[in-house]
Amino acid sequence: MKLISKAKPFIKWVGGKGQLIEQLDEQLPANFSNMEDVTYIEPFVGGGAMLFYMLQQYPNIRQAIINDVNPDLTTCYRTVRDMPEQLITSLMEIQNAYNELETEEGRKDFFLAVRERYNEKNLDPLENTTKFFFLNRTCFNGLYRVNKKGLFNVPFGKYTNPQICDPATIRKDSELLQHVEILTGDFEATFDYAQGNTLFYFDPPYRPLSDTSSFNDYSKESFNDDAQIRLKEYCDHIHDAGFHFMLSNSDCKGKNEEDNFFDVLYGAYNIERVWASRSINSNPNKRGKLTEILVHNYAATKSRPHVNNPQPEMEQLHVAI
Repeated sequence: MKLISKAKPFIKWVGGKGQLIEQLDEQLPANFSNMEDVTYIEPFVGGGAMLFYMLQQYPNIRQAIINDVNPDLTTCYRTVRDMPEQLITSLMEIQNAYNELETEEGRKDFFLAVRERYNEKNLDPLENTTKFFFLNRTCFNGLYRVNKKGLFNVPFGKYTNPQICDPATIRKDSELLQHVEILTGDFEATFDYAQGNTLFYFDPPYRPLSDTSSFNDYSKESFNDDAQIRLKEYCDHIHDAGFHFMLSNSDCKGKNEEDNFFDVLYGAYNIERVWASRSINSNPNKRGKLTEILVHNYAATKSRPHVNNPQPEMEQLHVAI
């Protein structure tokens, strides 16, 4: 796979891993750089910060598979990969039309018209991706949120001259994605692509730290505690098959010392805690640093390469919900 510099996420995405990349890299398997013909799989690709980093940093990754349950998001990845020049032309047109508007009221009306057309769900991939990019760059805080009907419902963001089209990033990302398989569906469908030296990286919708902190409405299907438990059971399946996995999630215990949900659920594996900044709360006073968890099924990491690596005992765990 050709090494490309400076490819980066082409969209804004809540929970993106750009700020945690170095900490995630330190938690990779100790011998990851020396593994041959690595298969890298992301069942919840989101904004793709980890994907773009891994493909540039580790040329020993020979096969990459990404997946997401959100079809509009995976359509974006395919369009960037397969039609970069057509996408750039289309984005420049909508960017110029928006930036020529002189009043906030005019820009808001433009935004609402695009959102309404986008929600009709009958667009071809190029138009759908163009409107996805536009809404991502002009909606409030760059959030992606849908209602139970699957309709995008984030309000206008009041930006005056947003950069909707970044041609250099689209072209670099397109080149990097040429050798990436893009799936749309449930995370468990990715198992069929694992072979040999395979690393799964999971960045699922995070478990909310409070009733008002949930920003995991990326699709109309809710990712609740039952889904978190199903994901853990999928990790067991990966472990039993002899593959590596690493998983990120919120640290419930950091918010509530008595909330041991993940500590019990992943008790058979290695759990690390890392510091992360979060800025998605509408109340600036509630933004700041908090811990997240990293779970992996190997003991020896790049930061601790000499730790013995026994196989965790896969005992049955019962989690109260």
